[in-house]
Amino acid sequence: MSMTCKAICIHQPGGADQLVWEDVDVASPGADQVLVRHTAVGLNYIDVYQRSGMYPIGDMPKALGMEGAGVIEAAGDGVNDFAVGDRVAYAMDLGSYCEKRVMGTGKLVKLPDNIEDQTAAAMMLQGMTARYLLKSSYPVQAGDTVLVMAAAGGVGSILTQWATHLGASVIGCVGSAAKAELATANGAAHVINYKDEDITLRVKDITDGQGVAASYDSIGLDTLEASLGSLRPNGFLISFGSASEPITSLNIGQLAAGGSLYIQRPTLATYTRNRELLNEVAGDLFDVVGKGIVKINIGQTYALSDTAQAHRDLEDRKTTGSTVLLP
Repeated sequence: MSMTCKAICIHQPGGADQLVWEDVDVASPGADQVLVRHTAVGLNYIDVYQRSGMYPIGDMPKALGMEGAGVIEAAGDGVNDFAVGDRVAYAMDLGSYCEKRVMGTGKLVKLPDNIEDQTAAAMMLQGMTARYLLKSSYPVQAGDTVLVMAAAGGVGSILTQWATHLGASVIGCVGSAAKAELATANGAAHVINYKDEDITLRVKDITDGQGVAASYDSIGLDTLEASLGSLRPNGFLISFGSASEPITSLNIGQLAAGGSLYIQRPTLATYTRNRELLNEVAGDLFDVVGKGIVKINIGQTYALSDTAQAHRDLEDRKTTGSTVLLP
């Protein structure tokens, strides 16, 4: 038995105008699958990469979107850990830009009662990203000073709050006075407006010439030199996004010249590649959000049918915090 629902799909890579609101068929769940009715869907920069063709997604047409929250409405044979009526959320499973979907349970986690659906949809990908960045890519220690690029964005806001809680001093890098206020509100000890200040010079000034332990950089090519120049000897550049342009070449001699530096290009998929890791990463996120240590800032919401405009605003850096699409 199948049904029809609405979804945002692309038929070919390109700009935001390639996002189409259309009917799609939804089948009954098969073995080890569930039917999820979305109550909220997350928007992330990886969606832009996939829409544009930077990250290929295979055959089209196809629904975009990598995270969502909702309720299980049906379960197929062999599903034992989830049941009809469970509130669930997930990240890194392509196809969330829809009202309903059938999916496997490998990426699903049950939502605690103290985590609302919109909060979950806004934080799963970004929050679990912040968790592995802070505890695995470079394990932040109390007393560290770290640089967070795009500190007023979704991941940046969570990173800043969580790193501060862990005892680090955060230097947040932003592009406007309004975003500077947000970064400060999230606990940044210092804020740099890259439009008015030289990032590397300001970091060296703040750190008395020492540099930072790590730069968490989601911008990519535009901030590569600034990140590398801001690091202390043996510092870590964690490049986890390409909001400007991807880094396609790097002279590794720069790492030697900068003081035996490290660089990593991590992915959330690696750090949640099995059930044990997924539960650990999601569990840590639920813990800090549930306790109010990290507050998820939903800066704006859009109707799911208006996803194209949401993409435009994200690319134009008009959004702050997390963005949620509402089916």
